[in-house]
Amino acid sequence: MAKVYTSRIDEDTIALVLRKGLMAQGHKWAVLRIALALSLKQPDPPGDELDTPEGGKEYFLEALTGRGQKESEDFVDAFRVLLSAYHGEDLFEEDDRYTHLLQRHIRRGLREIQTSWRESHDFHEFLRQELFAVQNLGNEVPVPDAGSLVHALDELGLSATLLDCLDGPRVTRHRVQFADAEDFGRLERRLDDLAFTLGIKDAGIFLAPAGEPKTAWLDIPRPPSQWSVAGTEALAGWTAPGAGLNLMLGVDIGGEPVVRDLTEAPHVLLAGTTGSGKSVCIHGMLLSLLLNRSPRELKLLLVDPKRVELSAYRGLPHLLAPIVTDGVEATRAFKGLVKEMEQREQLLAARGAREWRDLDEGAPPRIVLVVEELAALFDQAPESEDPLVQLAQKARAVGIHLVLATQRPDAATFSGLLRANIPSRIALTVLKAADSRIILDEDGAERLLGKGDMLVKWLGEQVVRVHGFNLRPSDVASLLQRVAKED
Repeated sequence: MAKVYTSRIDEDTIALVLRKGLMAQGHKWAVLRIALALSLKQPDPPGDELDTPEGGKEYFLEALTGRGQKESEDFVDAFRVLLSAYHGEDLFEEDDRYTHLLQRHIRRGLREIQTSWRESHDFHEFLRQELFAVQNLGNEVPVPDAGSLVHALDELGLSATLLDCLDGPRVTRHRVQFADAEDFGRLERRLDDLAFTLGIKDAGIFLAPAGEPKTAWLDIPRPPSQWSVAGTEALAGWTAPGAGLNLMLGVDIGGEPVVRDLTEAPHVLLAGTTGSGKSVCIHGMLLSLLLNRSPRELKLLLVDPKRVELSAYRGLPHLLAPIVTDGVEATRAFKGLVKEMEQREQLLAARGAREWRDLDEGAPPRIVLVVEELAALFDQAPESEDPLVQLAQKARAVGIHLVLATQRPDAATFSGLLRANIPSRIALTVLKAADSRIILDEDGAERLLGKGDMLVKWLGEQVVRVHGFNLRPSDVASLLQRVAKED
């Protein structure tokens, strides 16, 4: 009889959902099915690292999928159809393959619950947001033409003239001149009404001053079928300018590359909900560095509490240490990095230099610390925050930079001390304006389109809208092979 297996951590998550989420009104099968739904929402298949759980339990496939109960409750075929469609293969005759894939999806979904949901939050609201946010439901609506846009503005009581427009990779940018300067504020408060009048979703509509009297940029999203998204060719053919740690983040509204220097950041917070493109953004940043900096110039310390997202980087010569997957290990690694920072401070003093850039070519390599899921790390090891704050406060001067990512941009994860010392932010799609304000100190990220659409706020600069790369796992693997050959 076929079985699906879980780990000890999986079982802890299931118990927590039943105790605090479903309030004991469900069964373990319900939690496993919810986890399956969360996994199927993700575009990339789960990996084989989910095949060998330890310390958990076993679940008979017949009970999980409904077989053996009343005929009306038998969902065996429905489960097989879902997985067959997702993976593009016939799983009706391949029982072992079907069972392996089912287990991978369930365990990945349980990890999503573990890293994305806090027990103090409403579980049903979490499910609503995770399962239905950033979805393109229904038929695509045609892009409104200039006449329709002017008519819609007129219906809202706003008199405006369209001066020109630019078709970018995902949105059409209109340059609008208002008859009354106060119309800008009126429209800013009624962007949802404008979307409703045009018959499109409110997500993606942005308004910003254009730098001329009574003139603004009005960005109207186009259907996803009309998007052009930069892929691996953009990264593979790019050469980083200068001696810093330049990151190619994607392209702007007009399709021009957006490059920022991590040394100028000097640290970055990256946040966005499931499906927003957070992990792909991290891959783009890492590949930007790896394709342009040798191990003599750059070392990476990677922390991946989910044990999945950064596994492709295992064994690279750029790694300062093996990829960290445990909270206790992470705390130890952060404390080791604090000691490295202090030793580098002594080196600066000995050479009479104020910052790392003042040293000659004999300086040790710069170090970039990447934490893939900050909230999960703090849940596992709250004590890891103290050395992380120390690094955020002082590490810039000695060539150590932080990139911290999370799906939960709340005050508990991004505390006051971290906020004060991590001035550069990248916000992908979030669920609420409050989340956007935690990341950027302003609204906006709740209106993004998902799939790599982001707002970038670098130290000393205005917020810029950027469309990220489309990188599949196979693309990341291919570029990393190139990195390994070159080094």
